[in-house]
Amino acid sequence: GFVGMIAPARPEAKEAIRVAKNAGVRTIMITGDHKTTATAIAKDLGILNEGQEVISGEELSQMSQEELEKNVEKYSVYARVAPEHKVNIVKAWKSKNKIVAMTGDGVNDAPALKTADIGCAMGITGTDVAKNAATMILTDDNFATIIQSIKQGRGIFDNIQKDVQFLLSSNIGEVLAIFLASIIALINPPWGFGVPLLPIHLLWINLITDALPAFAIGLEPVEDDIMDRKPREKDEGFFANGLMVKVIWQGVMVGLLTLVSYSIGQYFSNHEYAMTMAFITMSGAELCHAFNVKSHHSVFNKQVFNNKYLWGATALGLALQLAIIFTPLSHLFSLVPLDPSHFAIAALLAFSVIPIVEISKRFNKR
Repeated sequence: GFVGMIAPARPEAKEAIRVAKNAGVRTIMITGDHKTTATAIAKDLGILNEGQEVISGEELSQMSQEELEKNVEKYSVYARVAPEHKVNIVKAWKSKNKIVAMTGDGVNDAPALKTADIGCAMGITGTDVAKNAATMILTDDNFATIIQSIKQGRGIFDNIQKDVQFLLSSNIGEVLAIFLASIIALINPPWGFGVPLLPIHLLWINLITDALPAFAIGLEPVEDDIMDRKPREKDEGFFANGLMVKVIWQGVMVGLLTLVSYSIGQYFSNHEYAMTMAFITMSGAELCHAFNVKSHHSVFNKQVFNNKYLWGATALGLALQLAIIFTPLSHLFSLVPLDPSHFAIAALLAFSVIPIVEISKRFNKR
């Protein structure tokens, strides 16, 4: 008679490995099982694909470290391995300038956990030695949780970049508007150009229309396609992939729109009138620009409503903005009443940051 036995993989493991593969994260199996068993399980899970190989501990022992480093990318499954083999495998992958995460639960796994960039010990079955050697502890011993943590980590980094993009582009816009207005005033005094924004205006903008949306952007839910993106390079800078270019041109956009609004006000009236228009445009543009940076995709989709904090911050910022324009508080900010048509112009210039950035997103996508 025959008796067949199997320790099946968790149901969610197969899907987690597929998601990891889409995200550019390669899963390698290191097991004490027989080569045939390991091959069958690896194929079922999607770890072992066409063109990839299985190697046993015995074969590894006959291979030099240099040879392993040269061929390590061919192997997806390591069977019947010894503890020292695990360390060698981690070192071989690190020699390829890859970020290596290693899981383990036993005393024998501790050296490899320590060698890896990220050692992940099992919280339930893991020994104290393994836990102390690891960078993090997986409390539920579930591989799918690691993939979920990668998703959350990418989301956090993504939101940090969005916050920096929003705050820097807004501040560049403020500086540029004042700088260009000063240059125009020096070159052509008859135009009557002055400083388009007072210090109290800049303080208000930084405290209300910058700070409130920035906090909300930091709480932006993880984008649906974040696990379809490839990992960042190990030595990749924070402003890589065109982020600095975005910051600069979007800052220039906000600054120029503010200056256009100020110029219109200066043409139809006086400095205080123009300053009021510039203030409305600058503060409104930054509230609108927060929606531009909340996602790498078009703002005109169902995800636009997925961040209640951003909508709350925008509503509060808009309410406070209207309060200082249409109440006696306007005297504290040296603001004057505007003709409805000029108020509409200032507001439209502020809103125009959305279609401008939308065109840029479409262009970049193509």
